[in-house]
Amino acid sequence: MTASKDIEDSSAPLIEHLAELRTRLIHSVVAFIIGMVICFTVATPIFNFLTEPLCTVLAERGQDCDLIFISPQEGFFVAIKVSLLGGFILAFPYIANQMWRFVAPGLYKSEKGAFLPFLVASPFMFILGASFAFYVVTPLAYDFFLGFQQFGGAGEAVEGGTGAAPLSVVFQGSAQEYLNLTIKFIVAFGLCFQLPVLLTLMGKAGLVSAAGLRSVRKYAVVAILILAALVTPPDVVTQVILFVVVYGLYELSIQLVARVERKREAELRAQGLWVDDDEDEDFDFDDPLTDAVAEDEDDKGKS
Repeated sequence: MTASKDIEDSSAPLIEHLAELRTRLIHSVVAFIIGMVICFTVATPIFNFLTEPLCTVLAERGQDCDLIFISPQEGFFVAIKVSLLGGFILAFPYIANQMWRFVAPGLYKSEKGAFLPFLVASPFMFILGASFAFYVVTPLAYDFFLGFQQFGGAGEAVEGGTGAAPLSVVFQGSAQEYLNLTIKFIVAFGLCFQLPVLLTLMGKAGLVSAAGLRSVRKYAVVAILILAALVTPPDVVTQVILFVVVYGLYELSIQLVARVERKREAELRAQGLWVDDDEDEDFDFDDPLTDAVAEDEDDKGKS
């Protein structure tokens, strides 16, 4: 009877936590749906804003900014994708607040003070990376892609080789394909800009160190180059820009982790718990039991 009662008492807090998690998730989903509905009503202005990089490049080439639907349902799916992206952005502050209210009661006061800045910095860095992608990288990418068009200065067809008919290759883009590629750029750069937040949080947890990050710098360079080749078009200029930016964020992460380590060392020194490596190596621990065992082994060896 007592064992059964103990089991019931121990399971009660778990059930309460699961119930609270369910409530937080329901609130977050409802907030996301509300944000999605709001963005669906203004999906056309949002999509027009997202086409600005493409329209700017086309205007510089003297072309009209024309996107087409290649299937009857494409316009609806474009509106849905715009709504999903906009709804998540609108609802994210509320979703983050729900996450914080679920996690915060289980943290110490010092842990709350350490975790809260990262919760604020993460969306800020994502917006910074998304803005960099939208205003810098995307125009360069589309300028590279549209450079493969083939038509005359007045829009006429270009004469082909001997015996070939005049040919005109002009961009007539699908609205859905353009939106997919633009969102890919925005999300990829937004996630890349999370690197300082992630590494600094890992450094605060003791999972990485500044010295360790410096020692794998050459491997980081290779990884960043591979990342640049995967998320950018085959344009050297765009890849170099991404490499420079992400590598700069990696170096910034090293400095932030080093700062966290210096702060932790200062706190431990103030508490008298810090031991320097040199002092630890020079410290000679004289263990009588170890010495006795060593002497006994020497005696057996001599005999």
